[in-house]
Amino acid sequence: MYIKQISAFIENRLGSLEEFTRLLADAGIDLLALSIADTTDFGILRAITSDNEKALTLVKSHGYTASLTDVLAVAVPDSPGGLADALTLLRKGGVTIEYLYSFVRRIDEAAVLIFRVDAPAKAAELLCQSGVRLLAQEEIGK
Repeated sequence: MYIKQISAFIENRLGSLEEFTRLLADAGIDLLALSIADTTDFGILRAITSDNEKALTLVKSHGYTASLTDVLAVAVPDSPGGLADALTLLRKGGVTIEYLYSFVRRIDEAAVLIFRVDAPAKAAELLCQSGVRLLAQEEIGK
Protein backbone atom coordinates (compact mmCIF):
# COMPACT_ATOMS: atom_id res chain seq x y z
CA MET A 1 0.00 0.00 0.00
CA TYR A 2 2.87 2.40 0.74
CA ILE A 3 5.71 3.17 -1.61
CA LYS A 4 9.19 4.35 -0.75
CA GLN A 5 10.46 7.83 -1.45
CA ILE A 6 14.06 8.91 -1.09
CA SER A 7 14.62 12.28 0.59
CA ALA A 8 18.03 13.92 0.41
CA PHE A 9 19.54 17.22 1.45
CA ILE A 10 21.18 18.82 -1.54
CA GLU A 11 23.36 21.92 -1.49
CA ASN A 12 21.82 24.97 -3.15
CA ARG A 13 24.63 25.77 -5.60
CA LEU A 14 25.23 25.69 -9.33
CA GLY A 15 25.53 22.10 -10.59
CA SER A 16 24.51 20.26 -7.42
CA LEU A 17 21.24 18.92 -8.89
CA GLU A 18 23.06 17.86 -12.03
CA GLU A 19 25.67 16.01 -9.93
CA PHE A 20 22.98 14.24 -7.93
CA THR A 21 20.97 13.17 -10.97
CA ARG A 22 24.13 12.14 -12.88
CA LEU A 23 25.11 9.93 -9.93
CA LEU A 24 21.78 8.12 -10.24
CA ALA A 25 21.92 7.99 -14.03
CA ASP A 26 25.43 6.52 -14.07
CA ALA A 27 24.18 3.76 -11.75
CA GLY A 28 21.23 3.01 -14.05
CA ILE A 29 18.66 4.39 -11.61
CA ASP A 30 15.65 6.02 -13.28
CA LEU A 31 13.89 9.03 -11.74
CA LEU A 32 10.15 8.41 -11.77
CA ALA A 33 9.04 11.43 -9.74
CA LEU A 34 10.92 14.40 -8.36
CA SER A 35 10.23 17.37 -6.12
CA ILE A 36 12.63 19.93 -4.68
CA ALA A 37 11.94 22.49 -1.96
CA ASP A 38 14.77 24.92 -1.45
CA THR A 39 16.09 27.45 1.00
CA THR A 40 19.05 29.78 0.69
CA ASP A 41 21.69 27.16 1.46
CA PHE A 42 20.16 23.77 0.70
CA GLY A 43 17.17 21.98 -0.75
CA ILE A 44 15.24 18.89 0.14
CA LEU A 45 15.04 16.61 -2.84
CA ARG A 46 12.26 14.05 -2.78
CA ALA A 47 12.19 11.37 -5.43
CA ILE A 48 10.69 8.07 -6.40
CA THR A 49 13.24 6.02 -8.33
CA SER A 50 13.36 2.70 -10.11
CA ASP A 51 15.43 1.32 -7.20
CA ASN A 52 15.09 3.35 -4.00
CA GLU A 53 17.26 1.06 -1.85
CA LYS A 54 20.12 1.21 -4.35
CA ALA A 55 19.68 4.97 -4.71
CA LEU A 56 19.78 5.46 -0.94
CA THR A 57 22.97 3.43 -0.54
CA LEU A 58 24.58 5.21 -3.48
CA VAL A 59 23.83 8.78 -2.42
CA LYS A 60 24.80 8.12 1.19
CA SER A 61 28.11 6.67 0.02
CA HIS A 62 28.71 9.95 -1.83
CA GLY A 63 28.17 12.08 1.28
CA TYR A 64 24.51 13.02 0.99
CA THR A 65 22.27 12.95 4.04
CA ALA A 66 19.33 10.86 2.86
CA SER A 67 16.54 8.60 4.08
CA LEU A 68 13.59 6.57 2.86
CA THR A 69 10.05 7.61 3.70
CA ASP A 70 6.73 5.83 3.25
CA VAL A 71 4.35 7.79 1.01
CA LEU A 72 1.13 7.01 -0.86
CA ALA A 73 0.96 6.85 -4.65
CA VAL A 74 -2.60 7.85 -5.43
CA ALA A 75 -4.16 7.36 -8.87
CA VAL A 76 -6.82 9.98 -9.48
CA PRO A 77 -8.87 10.63 -12.61
CA ASP A 78 -6.90 12.85 -14.97
CA SER A 79 -9.77 15.29 -15.32
CA PRO A 80 -11.02 18.44 -13.59
CA GLY A 81 -11.84 17.64 -9.96
CA GLY A 82 -9.88 14.38 -9.79
CA LEU A 83 -7.43 15.70 -7.22
CA ALA A 84 -10.03 17.85 -5.44
CA ASP A 85 -12.23 14.79 -4.80
CA ALA A 86 -9.33 12.87 -3.21
CA LEU A 87 -8.41 15.89 -1.09
CA THR A 88 -12.03 16.20 0.07
CA LEU A 89 -11.99 12.59 1.29
CA LEU A 90 -8.85 13.23 3.32
CA ARG A 91 -10.11 16.51 4.79
CA LYS A 92 -13.41 14.93 5.82
CA GLY A 93 -11.44 12.10 7.43
CA GLY A 94 -9.25 14.54 9.36
CA VAL A 95 -6.03 13.68 7.50
CA THR A 96 -3.54 16.51 7.03
CA ILE A 97 -1.41 16.60 3.91
CA GLU A 98 2.21 17.46 4.64
CA TYR A 99 3.10 17.75 0.95
CA LEU A 100 2.32 16.23 -2.42
CA TYR A 101 3.77 16.26 -5.89
CA SER A 102 2.87 14.76 -9.21
CA PHE A 103 4.36 11.71 -10.82
CA VAL A 104 6.23 11.99 -14.10
CA ARG A 105 4.30 9.15 -15.72
CA ARG A 106 0.64 8.22 -15.91
CA ILE A 107 -0.67 4.82 -14.89
CA ASP A 108 -3.35 3.62 -17.29
CA GLU A 109 -5.58 6.68 -17.73
CA ALA A 110 -4.92 8.12 -14.28
CA ALA A 111 -2.73 10.94 -13.07
CA VAL A 112 -0.52 9.80 -10.20
CA LEU A 113 0.23 11.98 -7.19
CA ILE A 114 2.58 11.28 -4.30
CA PHE A 115 1.05 12.15 -0.92
CA ARG A 116 2.85 12.51 2.40
CA VAL A 117 0.21 12.73 5.12
CA ASP A 118 0.15 12.80 8.90
CA ALA A 119 -1.90 9.59 9.14
CA PRO A 120 -0.96 7.26 6.26
CA ALA A 121 -2.99 4.23 7.40
CA LYS A 122 -6.11 6.34 7.89
CA ALA A 123 -5.58 8.10 4.56
CA ALA A 124 -5.14 4.79 2.76
CA GLU A 125 -8.30 3.41 4.35
CA LEU A 126 -10.35 6.50 3.49
CA LEU A 127 -9.16 6.56 -0.10
CA CYS A 128 -9.57 2.82 -0.68
CA GLN A 129 -13.05 2.74 0.86
CA SER A 130 -14.09 5.42 -1.60
CA GLY A 131 -12.70 3.53 -4.57
CA VAL A 132 -9.55 5.62 -5.02
CA ARG A 133 -6.75 3.42 -6.28
CA LEU A 134 -3.49 3.29 -4.34
CA LEU A 135 -0.50 1.96 -6.21
CA ALA A 136 2.10 -0.52 -5.05
CA GLN A 137 5.84 -0.02 -5.47
CA GLU A 138 5.88 -2.58 -8.32
CA GLU A 139 3.22 -0.71 -10.29
CA ILE A 140 5.01 2.61 -10.42
CA GLY A 141 8.22 1.27 -11.91
CA LYS A 142 6.59 0.08 -15.12
